[in-house]
Amino acid sequence: METWAEIRRRVLVDGLSKRAACRAYDLHWDTLTKILEHPEPPGYRRTAPRPRPKLDPFLGVLHQILEDDRKAPRKQRHTARRIFERLRDEHGYTGGLTIVKQAVAAWRTRSAEVFVPLAHPPGEAQVDFGTAEVLLEGQPTTVALFVMTLPYSDAIFVCAFPRECTEAFLEGHVRAFAFFGGVPRRISYDNSRIAVARITGSRSRKVTDAFFRLKSHHLFESHFCLVRRPNEKGHVETLIGFARRSFLVPVPVVHGGFEALNADLRRRCREDLARRPWGKPASKAGLLAEEQPVLLPLPGESFVAARVESRWVDSLSLVSFDANQYSVPTEFAHHHVTVVASVDSVRIVAGDRVAAVHARCWDRERVFYDPVHYLAVLERKPGALDFAAPLQGWELPVCFGVLRRRLEAEFGGPGTRQFIKILRLLEGASPGELTRAVERALELGTADADAVRLILEHRREQPVGLFCLDGRPHLKAVAVPRPDLSAYTSLAAGVAS
Repeated sequence: METWAEIRRRVLVDGLSKRAACRAYDLHWDTLTKILEHPEPPGYRRTAPRPRPKLDPFLGVLHQILEDDRKAPRKQRHTARRIFERLRDEHGYTGGLTIVKQAVAAWRTRSAEVFVPLAHPPGEAQVDFGTAEVLLEGQPTTVALFVMTLPYSDAIFVCAFPRECTEAFLEGHVRAFAFFGGVPRRISYDNSRIAVARITGSRSRKVTDAFFRLKSHHLFESHFCLVRRPNEKGHVETLIGFARRSFLVPVPVVHGGFEALNADLRRRCREDLARRPWGKPASKAGLLAEEQPVLLPLPGESFVAARVESRWVDSLSLVSFDANQYSVPTEFAHHHVTVVASVDSVRIVAGDRVAAVHARCWDRERVFYDPVHYLAVLERKPGALDFAAPLQGWELPVCFGVLRRRLEAEFGGPGTRQFIKILRLLEGASPGELTRAVERALELGTADADAVRLILEHRREQPVGLFCLDGRPHLKAVAVPRPDLSAYTSLAAGVAS
């Protein structure tokens, strides 16, 4: 560069002739011309691409393979090596691998898609699911992360669930709306089957019943990305990775179940509001405060974030749901029921009555019995009492064993039926209430089912208190006239005479 600058200065400024410059610096005339035309060395410039006699005849095949890959599953597309092998084995290519790699890289560079930056006005949100690893109660567990972001303020809400499913999707929205203090007016989604029942056009979708309930309750507008175009909600796609790296590194060791994990995630989301996003004039908290007036208000009535499905009760009085089985009272066997499943519980409804409530299980192929559900049929079949699967492991207080032995000693076989009849009182009483009634019956020396029922009902009776006008000022002004008993007095006198 120093020699280049010196030649230019001496010729263009000092007036050295071109012939003298060529002699002084031993340059060709064309080289000197190039130096005088360019302030700095222009570098080597190829006027035409280098010929590739071995590969050029196969470029059409190579480009067609890459074009066809656009329609193939992302994880089953050709690598450069696989294209080389196909050209060699199927088309007789005799060249090397490196030049094929260069041709593939050049095609992908020319064909790479370019995106337009999108503007995000206040009141818009994006939703997606991701996954993360945690150590839950000592066990390595893969959890589903529900993530909602507000691109305008860059605020993020993250919540973990055992699995990506309808219940988690609905519950995640409810918790996110509460965290942000309002409902976004427009929310962008991918085409998950949780929300989309059928794609009916480029932008039109037939949504699922559960998603329709969510929209109708909270009144937001939904926007679905084009198929295989997740860049339309690139903000949440980026922040899923941010949340995983920032909130879940190192791998969390969780004791206390998902509620403990989610409490920690909420805390981290609140702490993240103090951060100022790149290129923004204020912190996330300040931007969220600006955005909240644009959000829709939270509904006054709470939303039931649950999956609702119709099920059939089999002959064992069991309902199958989510690869598990849950018991209901035997009176509902061979009937249709409705399962209302949230992330915490499974409620089974028959008509307008809640037939059973079980804790939600996220394992598979498990059976959950409530022994009380089977007592009615055991009263008709008392011989199965000691062999019934729903009663295995059912630990009752000691007084129940004493009561059973006394009943069977006094009445023989019918005593077992009497004992089951007493257990059936659990259908309307708590275990503690029935235990105290049985203990009292044993103290009184009675072992009759009716006696236990009377003791239970007597303990439930509450004495009637005196009516008090305290707290009812509107009744103090009411004057009730004294009744006239003269007619009754004369009537009583006539009867006495």
